[in-house]
Parts: sequence; structure tokens; C-alpha cells
Amino acid sequence: MVTEEFYAVSWNVEHNGTDTNGSAERWNLAVDVLTQLRPHVLLRQELTRADMHGQRMVWAEARRLGNHTPFLATATPESANPTGVYVDRDLFDPVQFFEHHTNIWHPVCNPVVRLKGASKDLALASFHLCSYDPATRAREAKRLTVLRRPGVEAILGGDCNSEPHRLHDETAEPTDWSRVEDRGLFEARTIERGGKRVTDTVPDEILAGEHDGQPPVFVDLAHYAATVLGQQDPDPLTPTGSLWRTDQGPRRRIDRIYATPGIAGALIRVEVIVTEEVIAASDHAPVLAVFSLPELRRVLTPESARAA
Repeated sequence: MVTEEFYAVSWNVEHNGTDTNGSAERWNLAVDVLTQLRPHVLLRQELTRADMHGQRMVWAEARRLGNHTPFLATATPESANPTGVYVDRDLFDPVQFFEHHTNIWHPVCNPVVRLKGASKDLALASFHLCSYDPATRAREAKRLTVLRRPGVEAILGGDCNSEPHRLHDETAEPTDWSRVEDRGLFEARTIERGGKRVTDTVPDEILAGEHDGQPPVFVDLAHYAATVLGQQDPDPLTPTGSLWRTDQGPRRRIDRIYATPGIAGALIRVEVIVTEEVIAASDHAPVLAVFSLPELRRVLTPESARAA
């Protein structure tokens, strides 16, 4: 459905909502949540074994969402949890599809679309950074920067498995690793800096850090909503995971949506959806970014085309 607002959602649904006993109850619940959110673009992670049976579950989810076209990245021998993107055909025309999978854990799903009534392409990307190795996460974040080509606008979102780098203005305090029982998580989520083990914020530094007075490659939309737009209710910096584990310390904002600065200028608000249904469906909360559709169309229509 076309409205004056554009909705983009990123959500890691744990193992695609399927359990070891074959139950798809969580998947059905997750899709119910998504149909209520009505995303025009859905960036999905952990589409576990969704390539099986002719991608049957992928197409079933697309039908439930409405008139959506799905794109599925390739699973790897290391992980059967590929990323995917669903695009509302009432609003967008797909024009290209890319996968990025050089020396990274999960290939990046990267369709390129054209907003109806606009003349400039929009790159979309769903990513899932490595859960266990900070060096791989940094390499994956570097790979995502190829989406910031001159003249290209982009929206990308996913599970970062690492924390934001602007710790001073986040809602949550920095992780106190002495209080985290899961020592495997400590190894996976920390790096050495100045002779000490500290929380890994490198991927966010790469994607949204300001260096030598230069603007960031991408804008962290939740941070933008909280600081530039002054959004307070609902809090856009609400932590997203883990919603299930109690041995990993407090929840952290590890799921994030980024965009090029022009697209960020069309942002209205960001919401993190934490409900009983969400918690029953997945260990991560979905992140919803709401944009002004007229402003998005303006950003995606160059001055020369508007003048014509």
C-alpha cells in the first residue's frame, strides 16, 4: 500500500522462526508482526535453509507481506542462515541484484531498486556481521562501504554483532564485561586496544564514524533520530538483543539501520519493536525506520530531472 510514509524494517528472526522439531510457529508469529508493521522494504537476517524446496518459505513470506518481491543471498558451508530483502512492488521497481561474498561470513543481499516516480536508483542491503570474529566483522563492514559510490543512495541494515561507537550518548551504559557470564561472548565481542580488552565498536566506526573532520560513510539512523531529530518517545536507541539470554549482560543495540546522508534527511522516526509477540518469535527486536515518502522521492530525483 502506497502512503505518504515509507517504512523500512530490519529484523533477525532467529533461525527463520523454525525449531529443531520442525515447528514453524515462531515463523508464523514473526510474519504476523511484520504484516502489522507493513514494511515497504524488509531487510531480513537468518533466513535459515530458506533456499530449500524452491525457496517456498521465502515466497510464502512475500505473499503474506503483500505485493513483495523477495531476494535471497546464498547460504555458505559455514552458515545456513542467509540474508534476504523483500521489496514492495507497489512502490519500487527492482532493477539490479548483487551479492557481496568475498571473505565474509554471510553474503550481503543487495538489490537495487527504483522508486516509482523517481529517476535515481536506491541500493538496499541486508547484512549479518560475523558473530565470533572481530577481524571478520571489520572486513565485512569495509565491504559494505562499496554501497557508498558517488551518486548512489543506499539503505542497509542488519545484525552487527557489535556495539555503536558513540558510547557517550547511547541510552545504555558501555558493557561491563566482568558481569557477563558468557565468556565466549566476551571473546567474540571484544578487541584489544591500548593493552586492554574493550568492547568491539570497529564496524560502527567504519560505517558511521567521523574521521579527520570528514563526514561518515553512512548515517546510523537511530542515532540521527535521537540527536538530530531529537526523538525521545519512543526511544530510537532502545537495545535490540538478546531478548532471550540472561547470561550475556544487559541488552545491547546490535541491530542497526544505516543510510546515505541524503536518505537520512528524509527520516521521520525510528522505532525498536519490543512486544510479547516479538520476544516469542525471536531473540532480536525489529528496527523500523519511517521516512517521508515525498522527501524520499525528492532525494531520488536529481535537480535536472525535477527541472525538466
